Amino acid sequence: MAEDDKAQRAGKPDKAAAEGGKPAKAPRPDKGGADKAAKGQKGPPGKEGKGAPRDKGAQPKEKVARAPRPKDYKPRMKMHYEKVVREALTKEFGYKNAMQVPRIEKIVLNMGVGEAVNDRKKVDSAAKDLAMISGQRPVITRARKSIATYKLRDGMAIGAKVTLRGDRMYEFVDRLFNVALPRVRDFRGVPTNSFDGRGNYTLGLKDQLIFPEVDYAKVDKMRGMNVTFVTSARTDEESKLLLQHLGMPFRHQEGR
Repeated sequence: MAEDDKAQRAGKPDKAAAEGGKPAKAPRPDKGGADKAAKGQKGPPGKEGKGAPRDKGAQPKEKVARAPRPKDYKPRMKMHYEKVVREALTKEFGYKNAMQVPRIEKIVLNMGVGEAVNDRKKVDSAAKDLAMISGQRPVITRARKSIATYKLRDGMAIGAKVTLRGDRMYEFVDRLFNVALPRVRDFRGVPTNSFDGRGNYTLGLKDQLIFPEVDYAKVDKMRGMNVTFVTSARTDEESKLLLQHLGMPFRHQEGR
């Protein structure tokens, strides 16, 4: 036995090879089972570096349950429009068809961020504030052309906007007229010369802190926004009376 071991260490063939027989082959190592057992992985070999498998006994994160709205739910401002405003406008202008009565079709909130040219994170901060105000995810607006004077490139993010329709639109109108605008410092009413001649009205707000949804401690900078009321009215007079019946606090006298 000692001579055979010495012959194998010296690289000499063993007795089976010397007699003309084939040497015995060593068994192949188990590549899949041994590696999986050692690393505790699942799936085909080659994906062992993705971490340990999930614990089946771990409980998923609990989601906050929101109370469902009743089927017959209607915003307060929408009910006010259907019961009071529509009838008042019909008597004022003498509409013969209910479809002729002007209504708000949509509201567009637009927030421009000029400092986003140097810091892209400013747009994300503005979009976050706009999402809290409107309750809807905003769309990032981008530049349409390059302007070398302002270091602006085509396609660069420069703001955010949100378009509200339906019940969410009426809820925003209610909060804007009854909660946000009364919080404006030295508020004397909104101007009456911001109509575009086709029944649409644009209101400019200086900062987003007038909305109670925005946390003052988390705001990095005060930013203004434009609130555009797109109505189905044909004239500015009809649009003004519509917004006035809904509760828009117009100024009684300009220049005051």
